[in-house]
Amino acid sequence: MITRNGLLLVFWFLLDKGFLAPLHSPPQSRMGREHHLRGMAGLGLRRHGVSVVQRVKRGWVWNQFFVLEEYMGSEPQYVGKLHTDLDRDDSEVKYTLSGEGAGTIFTIDQTTGDIHALMGLDREEKSYYTLRAQAMDMHTGRPLEPESEFIIKVQDINDNEPKFLEGPYTASVPEMSPGGTFVMQVTATDTDDPTYGNSARIVYSILHGQPYFSVDSKTGVIRTALPNMDREMKELYQVLIQAKDMGGQLGGLAGTTTINITLSDVNDNPPRFSKSILHLRVPESSSVGSAVGKIRAHDLDSGKNAEVEYSIVPGDEGNMFDITSNGHSQEGIIVLRKHLDYESKKSYTFKVEASNAHLDPRFLHLGPFKDTATVKVNVLDVDEPPVFTKTSYTIDVYEDTPVGTIIGSVTAQDLDASSSAVRYSIEWKRPVDSCFDIDTVEGTISTNEMLDRESNRQHNISVVATKVNNPLLSNKVTVTVNVLDVNEFPPELAVPFDTFVCENAEVGQVIQTISATDKDLPAVGQRFFFKSPREIRNRNFTVRDFGNNTAGIVTKRVGFQRRVQEYYVIPVVVEDNGYPAQSSTGTLTVRVCACVTDGSLLSCTAEAVFLPMGLSTWAVMAILLCMVILLAIFALYVGLRRQKKRETLMSSKEDIRDNVIHYDDEGGGEEDTHAFDMGTLRNTKAIKEKMLRWGTGSEVTAQTEINESTPTTEGSADIIRDYIHQHLQENHLGFSAPPYDSLVTYAYEGDGSVGESLSSIESWMADGGEDFKYLSEWGPPFKTVLHSHNCAKLGL
Repeated sequence: MITRNGLLLVFWFLLDKGFLAPLHSPPQSRMGREHHLRGMAGLGLRRHGVSVVQRVKRGWVWNQFFVLEEYMGSEPQYVGKLHTDLDRDDSEVKYTLSGEGAGTIFTIDQTTGDIHALMGLDREEKSYYTLRAQAMDMHTGRPLEPESEFIIKVQDINDNEPKFLEGPYTASVPEMSPGGTFVMQVTATDTDDPTYGNSARIVYSILHGQPYFSVDSKTGVIRTALPNMDREMKELYQVLIQAKDMGGQLGGLAGTTTINITLSDVNDNPPRFSKSILHLRVPESSSVGSAVGKIRAHDLDSGKNAEVEYSIVPGDEGNMFDITSNGHSQEGIIVLRKHLDYESKKSYTFKVEASNAHLDPRFLHLGPFKDTATVKVNVLDVDEPPVFTKTSYTIDVYEDTPVGTIIGSVTAQDLDASSSAVRYSIEWKRPVDSCFDIDTVEGTISTNEMLDRESNRQHNISVVATKVNNPLLSNKVTVTVNVLDVNEFPPELAVPFDTFVCENAEVGQVIQTISATDKDLPAVGQRFFFKSPREIRNRNFTVRDFGNNTAGIVTKRVGFQRRVQEYYVIPVVVEDNGYPAQSSTGTLTVRVCACVTDGSLLSCTAEAVFLPMGLSTWAVMAILLCMVILLAIFALYVGLRRQKKRETLMSSKEDIRDNVIHYDDEGGGEEDTHAFDMGTLRNTKAIKEKMLRWGTGSEVTAQTEINESTPTTEGSADIIRDYIHQHLQENHLGFSAPPYDSLVTYAYEGDGSVGESLSSIESWMADGGEDFKYLSEWGPPFKTVLHSHNCAKLGL
């Protein structure tokens, strides 16, 4: 360190004395001179062309040169000088320069080593250049020193003003904000070297926008300077901010920017109607739901803070209208809720309230955020078409109604103040509409053709009502004509027509419920009425109408006797509700029967037994059981008759069968043999056998003992008389006897006849020994018959 300081003193001494100063050397910068001195310190002495190195050291070393930016001189700017210790100022050393800008921006004197800048430089574009220097022998071109690298640094000057790269700016701050509320921060940029001097030291100030806003001089933060700024008074503020370098000193460069500050809205204003009374007009023909008019309450706020909700104050006449809010236009649209009628009411008055939808609690102390106004709606008279008294008409008419009969009418009126006359007509849409006609003045509808319910049960016609003073105004109504069925058939009593009454019946007892039928249509909805004929007074029974299409036969006295009167005939009149009403009279036969105490049928005549209301369940079962038994006995009898052996009484071709013939004239008694042959009764053997067989019956009271050993004379009158009497009793008392008196006889050949007798009388004797055991194979019913038969044989 001491050696270096001593060398520097020697160099300054030499320079001060002018020993080493070159002739006509251009001015140098301080750093250039230092490098020049440093290069001169390493030079040795050259004597007689021979280099004599006095000490070993590096003489070709330096760091950097400086050059001012934005040089405006007429001559090239001197940068510095390159020199090696081997240069003896004898022009034997050649200097070369290479690297960035060599030859274009920078040039070097090959002999002296002086470096000049050929053009003005801009530090903001390039702050330094890297170059390489070489010292060579002038003649041989041999390098005298190794190539050395150095830097030429562009020295900054304050040639750039601060700039706001993002300006102009836009900012927003809520209105009514307190003072000092942060708005935004702005930043200016200076491209000068911040490390050299004050060229890049920026100070902010506000040129325009006071006293509303302020700016921090160091940070550029903008704040409100006044409290409670009202957006409704002034919404937009333009603030001019300046940024100045050199710390704001005189001579520093400055840049400005504009900031557009908007006061954002808060809900600090209520809606207000411009008028306290609003007038609207609406035609009476306006349809329901149509807009009557628009009203608006002005709110100085904006956005959602200006949204107004409208409502109709209850009461007055506001029930005729509704109101809706339009969020875009902030208007209230009044809508018609009901139909208007100028003739009944010409104006309506009601109140409307406007209120804010979004309230800010900070400003509720300013008062209610709503307002009211009175709306008067005047109804305008409009010439309207006629109005029918009904929305639709229904007419009922019977079929086959004569042509020209008035079946109904319609009525329409002109409700306007002019009260024009009305004319009626039928709008023909289909051919069937021609069945009717209408009076153009009265509106009465009549038939134009005969109506047939079977072809068309219903007609729908359109009746048009037109104003006389304005035919363009008309109205239509639908008329439905129902064709009714003509009541052609009278009602009739439904079965049964017979019933019974108990002998012990009480007063007011219903013995039979009756109903009726009607061939007319429809079956549903018919109504029948029952009563007794007026001209007939029945002291025993009466007809009571139940009101549900049924009636009851009711007793009017206590007790009935079959011995006194077995039958009663009750006439019943039944009438329907048709048009025209039809009626008929039916008769009901009542039998007097014996009943038990609970009213069940006990006994009655043969016909009464089978009455539906006179039989109990056990009685019907008993009747059916008896019928089954009778059928079984009949079938058994027929089967036995088919298997019975037939005996032949006569083998000759003469089969004499004499009948007792009934005639009116009086005969001659036993002597009259023309009609009856008495000889057929002379078969004594058959008589004897018959008498023996029937003599054991319980039902024959008089018997005749016949001894087979006793000879019988031919033609004995006593035997014949007894025989005939016996058969008469048999025919009267026997179950197999025919229902009429007849006597069938057969000629008897005698005891010695070879052929057997064919008489059915004798067959009874043969039947006694027949075996009926096979009947048990026919089933249980025939087992009972077989058992009865065996008991009879045993005499049990």
